[in-house]
Amino acid sequence: MESTRVVIVTGASRGIGQAIARAFARAGERVVGTATSAGGAAAIAADLETIGPGHLGLALDVADPASLDAFNSALQTAGLQPGVLVNNAGITRDNLLMRMKDDEWQSVLDTNLTGLFRVVRPALRAMMKARWGRIINLSSVVARMGNAGQTNYVASKAGIEGFTRSLAQELASRNITVNAVAPGFIGTDMTAALNETQTAQMLERIPLARMGDADEVAHAVSFLASAGAGYVTGATIPVNGGLYMG
Repeated sequence: MESTRVVIVTGASRGIGQAIARAFARAGERVVGTATSAGGAAAIAADLETIGPGHLGLALDVADPASLDAFNSALQTAGLQPGVLVNNAGITRDNLLMRMKDDEWQSVLDTNLTGLFRVVRPALRAMMKARWGRIINLSSVVARMGNAGQTNYVASKAGIEGFTRSLAQELASRNITVNAVAPGFIGTDMTAALNETQTAQMLERIPLARMGDADEVAHAVSFLASAGAGYVTGATIPVNGGLYMG
């Protein structure tokens, strides 16, 4: 991939998104990372500037059409056209379905699935004009194995994988690939909040007997964005230590 490509990473302020943004910055790409707040966006820019110059942090709430309009206007003003788009932004609102409130369901679908649609659609213009592009969507191991108490989140991630396969068929003739990466139990600040018993129970289910590292997810994303992955499209790459094989 040429070093002049612009890489957009949504949800880049921490965890997997931060690792992905850093990986592209280290590879010499120009990275635009997003966070839901101006402060978070500034922190992304400051973090990436320690790797190299020219990177940006921008505020974006993918569930808010007005926020997305402002984000796209900022890209246009900066003269930036995305060559690689990594959709990582997402939320959880866990609850058993019988207790789940309408807003817990809707907010997760609005952010994780409808938000992805809203981000991808305007990015396609530049990619189709260039007849080249890479779209990588972050799914989850639970999209295929399910998870009690997360019907909203699992539905959104399963939807992302179906979205990925369908869009891959639409864009293949323009040399634009669309793939997904499905992480499993990854060591981030979110998993750090689990207690020892919860962690031990999860590790017992993982053949590799450890949590994954965010950088390992970033490596998979980087591969899918590379020239070497030009014949890979419509795929979901698992990064789960064998937690789910299928």
